Amino acid sequence: MKIIGHRGAAGLAPENTIAALRKGLEHHADMLELDLRVTGDGVVVLHHDPELTDPNGDRHLIADCTYAELKDHKKDLATFEEILAEFVGKVPLYVEAKPDVPSGPITKIIEKSIINGLAPKDLVLASFSQPILLELHAKLPQIDKVVLEKWSGVRATRRARQLNTKLLCMNQKWLWWGFIRQMSRHSYKLMAYTLNDPKKARRWARHGLYGLVTDYPDRFEK
Repeated sequence: MKIIGHRGAAGLAPENTIAALRKGLEHHADMLELDLRVTGDGVVVLHHDPELTDPNGDRHLIADCTYAELKDHKKDLATFEEILAEFVGKVPLYVEAKPDVPSGPITKIIEKSIINGLAPKDLVLASFSQPILLELHAKLPQIDKVVLEKWSGVRATRRARQLNTKLLCMNQKWLWWGFIRQMSRHSYKLMAYTLNDPKKARRWARHGLYGLVTDYPDRFEK
């Protein structure tokens, strides 16, 4: 079963930072998950929410601010290019494009990285947005896609067929052993998010769970 560090290792260090990704590596995660957004001046950065909240509690819409402005409010704000430079080749990166983010800047960085030696196995590309995944697939067909879905197995598998992928990641709250077993029998590689309970993970692994996204990769060290 694959252990995927959620936002690096969100339970062990500030999420979506270089420090969190290093923590995920330290605790032997098989993959590192991260979220991408695009600033007003086109820089691809690691951040989950559309707004950045600074230490004073003030909010800044990422899509409307420059990278330099945002960096003034969050010193550890990392760029996608920085992450690729440090972590590619160590473990695969599970890259989530947020639903309201333009795919073009992400695609350009990956295409440039492929020219510089990035291998398709170094990344998977995920999103809750099917239009974004289809855009990414059209430009980067050689990189595996992960269908992110909250609860509907029917919708997840329909989306997967459109993308010619077997990788699914669904909310663990709505999963049960029978569904996991069925997906495994149909050759789907089902992952669960966000799963921090090793006992539940071990039970589901027996029924064919392919992987889990966790805030605490240290709890799952082999």
